Amino acid sequence: MEQQLPTIFLICAGFLLADFYLIGGIRTGLKKWKFSRKRSFTIWYWSISIVFITGIFLSIFLKLGLGFRAAIMLGFFLLAIAKVLFLPFILTDDLRRLVLWLNKKSKKKSEPHQPGPYDIPRSEFLMKAGLLAGSIPLAGLAYGTISGVYDYRVKHRKLYLPNLPSAFDGIKLGQISDIHSGSFYNKRAVAGGVEMLLNEKPDFIFFTGDLVNSRTNEMYGYQDIFSKIKAPLGVYSSLGNHDYGDYANWPNKAAKQKNLDDLIATHKNMGWDLLMNTNRRLKVGGEEIGILGVENWGSLSRFPKRGRLDLAVKNTDDLPVKLLLSHDPSHWRAQVLPHYPQIDAMFAGHTHGMQFGIQTEYFQWSPVQYIYKEWAGLYHQGNQQLYVNVGYGFLGYPGRLGMLPEITIFELKASPDPTLPNRTLKMA
Repeated sequence: MEQQLPTIFLICAGFLLADFYLIGGIRTGLKKWKFSRKRSFTIWYWSISIVFITGIFLSIFLKLGLGFRAAIMLGFFLLAIAKVLFLPFILTDDLRRLVLWLNKKSKKKSEPHQPGPYDIPRSEFLMKAGLLAGSIPLAGLAYGTISGVYDYRVKHRKLYLPNLPSAFDGIKLGQISDIHSGSFYNKRAVAGGVEMLLNEKPDFIFFTGDLVNSRTNEMYGYQDIFSKIKAPLGVYSSLGNHDYGDYANWPNKAAKQKNLDDLIATHKNMGWDLLMNTNRRLKVGGEEIGILGVENWGSLSRFPKRGRLDLAVKNTDDLPVKLLLSHDPSHWRAQVLPHYPQIDAMFAGHTHGMQFGIQTEYFQWSPVQYIYKEWAGLYHQGNQQLYVNVGYGFLGYPGRLGMLPEITIFELKASPDPTLPNRTLKMA
């Protein structure tokens, strides 16, 4: 993110300069609102802008939690979008004023229009229209809360692994991530997403961390739903940063440890094979591949780096393909790429795509990309791959706008990716 600092600095500077211009228009649009003419309105307006800009720079220089950084980024970009939508109306009004002034200079003043009792001055009308346009991002958030949060989407991807044994060619792998059960409020909708996953009939399934927000008891009422997730070759899971209880206040270390022990037991009770710095050998037709799983490790997190790849790869040298479950995608660039070339593909989550952005087959954008280089979809470097799932659940903002909850189905293919040289996913 430090490499993007000049761009972010320019955006923030433009943000502040625009505020000098916009505040007058806002006052005109809110002309009948007495508070808009008071000094306290000016203080309130500038405080919001400064808080978000300060938060942007704190997110760069301090290793704060993703939740805080995501909230700051989301708020900043929503404000920016609102102001960009409002700006044309102010420019239009100023242009109108300029034309009137030029006409006044070139012609004799005509009989002035006498406004009726219900007339709205043109400037006020334009400013009110601009404020209405600027409220669109807030309307989008409301829409995302109502319709996006449980709008599960199944994404199908072919995963090309040149060293894949022939017995595994064509089998299906499912992935979900970031359940965050403590945020749910609609069990029927959650169960519907599980049915969508099972209807795909995956041969084996990965869950890549963050079962809860902070406490294991959040799974009360949801354990039975997720216990239905089964697959012929097994369900394999890993822990995320929220699973350790670091976001909750505990009376003592023993209580926090018991919470983690209970979470580990929950994975077992659901029939999921929780991989904590270890591996499994998956056998089909006499051939094997490796499934590796590590505890949470993030290069951008202030929390302990618990992942031990040295333990996860132990006794796997003979396996032709190794698939890694690691919750935080920053782990891939920080450790996997430079030190573990034998890992063919890593599966992660964590970013949620910030639950806000644009995602199509060939283009994607979200404010989270200013924090994470790899944040959604499939990435390649050399012979290694990373897939980042944008999550099944939600955290903080109870909705999703443009980044809908994801169920990923991979078809494993024993060949090189034929589209790789010709296809590039564009990032904004």
